[in-house]
Amino acid sequence: MRSLCLLMLSLTAQAAEFPEASISNGQIQAKLYLPNAETGYYRATRFDWSGVVASLVYKGHNYFGVWFPKYDPKLHDSISGPVEEFRTGDSALGYMDAKTGGTFIRIGVGVLRKPTEEKFQQFKTYEIVDPGKWTVKTGKDSVTFTQTLRDPSSGYAYLYKKTVRLAKGSPHMVIEHSLKNTGTKTIETNVYSHNFYVIDGTPSGPEMHVKFPFELKASVPFRGPAGPVGKEMVYQQELRADGTSVYGELAGFGDSSKDFDITVENGKTGAGVRLTGDRPLSRVVFWSIRTVLSPEPYIDMRIEPGKESHWTLNYEFYAK
Repeated sequence: MRSLCLLMLSLTAQAAEFPEASISNGQIQAKLYLPNAETGYYRATRFDWSGVVASLVYKGHNYFGVWFPKYDPKLHDSISGPVEEFRTGDSALGYMDAKTGGTFIRIGVGVLRKPTEEKFQQFKTYEIVDPGKWTVKTGKDSVTFTQTLRDPSSGYAYLYKKTVRLAKGSPHMVIEHSLKNTGTKTIETNVYSHNFYVIDGTPSGPEMHVKFPFELKASVPFRGPAGPVGKEMVYQQELRADGTSVYGELAGFGDSSKDFDITVENGKTGAGVRLTGDRPLSRVVFWSIRTVLSPEPYIDMRIEPGKESHWTLNYEFYAK
């Protein structure tokens, strides 16, 4: 019944008209939703609006899609694909310095209004004062997103660029980023990819294998029927559809990018994906419910005014 509800939700969302782009390299077919403050598929304020992958198919296997029970464009998790979230400490850029009614920034989203409460709420959808200027360039096998944003009241400003590209002749998706500080204050932030994997719709459980190149330790104890064993996250049972979840934080990685290497494989269908990054990990969170599993690798950045930071994620899809 839950699978039927998710299918109906997916068909309902697809029936609506959202800005989108379809790309292919002959091996992978992918559909991406495009940022738009008025008609975009995602208009909440948690995740970066660019690079939202609605579906990605390789050899008949689908890796991303609808996993949530309720769709609302302004709901923080009504989103799919390897989307990213920027954070500054436990809040957002400029939030702690902003007064009530003042403004702060969520990178990849826009300038937001700080309401009366003092503590930042990660899942809250805040009032958007200025979504910045988005431009999108679509090619046969790539989409490039550019956001220009400036908040005069805080001194923060940036030029953010993301290109989602399907590599020629191979089942790879490359996501290239750049973030240039065009303001007067240093940008200190971290960013992670949530990686909402829904590989072939198989429920999260013992059929799903999540592997790392290092011995895993739980820096935050895991709750739920899964946890680290050696170099893998292991499920003791299939997660139920009653809201049962798994959450914890992993340690054991070193200070080089070689540990940014995470493979998720569906043992039932043989479909898998290997994610690598070119920056050292600063944190790894793992979260899962029945319909989705998410290894969440973080990197840290400190960008002085006038400087620019670059990072790349590489997704290698395979099917046995």
